[in-house]
Amino acid sequence: MTAHPITAADAGTWTLGDRTVHRIGFGAMRLPQHGEALVPDAAPRDRDQAVRVLRRAVELGVNHIDTAAFYFSSLRCANELINRALAPYPEDLVLVTKVGPGRDPSGHWLPHATPRELRGQVEQNLRQLGRDHLDVVNLRIVGTDPIGERFAALAELRDAGLVRHLGLSNIHPHHLDEARAIAPVACVQNMYGLGASPGQRRLLRTCGESGIAFVPFYAIAGDGRTSGATRPDHEAVHRVARAHGATPAQIRLAWTLHQGAHVLAIPGTGDPAHLAENVAAGALRLTGAELAALDALSA
Repeated sequence: MTAHPITAADAGTWTLGDRTVHRIGFGAMRLPQHGEALVPDAAPRDRDQAVRVLRRAVELGVNHIDTAAFYFSSLRCANELINRALAPYPEDLVLVTKVGPGRDPSGHWLPHATPRELRGQVEQNLRQLGRDHLDVVNLRIVGTDPIGERFAALAELRDAGLVRHLGLSNIHPHHLDEARAIAPVACVQNMYGLGASPGQRRLLRTCGESGIAFVPFYAIAGDGRTSGATRPDHEAVHRVARAHGATPAQIRLAWTLHQGAHVLAIPGTGDPAHLAENVAAGALRLTGAELAALDALSA
């Protein structure tokens, strides 16, 4: 009997606004370049390879792609790669982008957008993706300053039909309260993975109690962030990986998905083999004892 091919559907589903997505998605940050992402001198990735990875992701059942206009290298832009690879877009595909930060043409970071400038960033994403509306737009935050004016500006764009749903990225808990007083929040994107702090865990639980999708970034990279995983994995991770015939990276993803039905993963890669491994992680089922051993790494 032929084994069932593993796809993103094996991870289960959750909702982003009024859209249902598989809990394993794809993050486009690493797609435009090799090596560290979001740095001025990153080496561009081969366009055909990037296109193949995107098309293969959709073939494997991925229907949630996270992107941004500021994901680019000297020759490649994630949004335009997505447009080239996938347009006309599958009906079930949900494209999630983010605004707030910006980069100049050389790749250096600019001051964060003002409420007035956010419309231009939304329109830039629309042009690059070839869409007349964006499924979800996250307001990316740096720091602890109030976000009311900026989130209200995005809510106006939602009311105008340019955006369907709003989310938040890289926030503190008070930002969620502030935003929800203005408009519904479909998702929260925050750094989260093995070793998460008590505060990060509380925010994840808060989102679950409110039915808000929680979308971890750097679930594999951890403190390595845009550089990728830079530390060796703990023996407990290797032990669980051996038990499942999996890689440590897959165990990190599986552990993340076990944190709640509302948790969505968006691992990114420009490598087709790594893409297949990431998708397969959604089918891993960890035992209670394994989860306890991995949870202890956060103590």
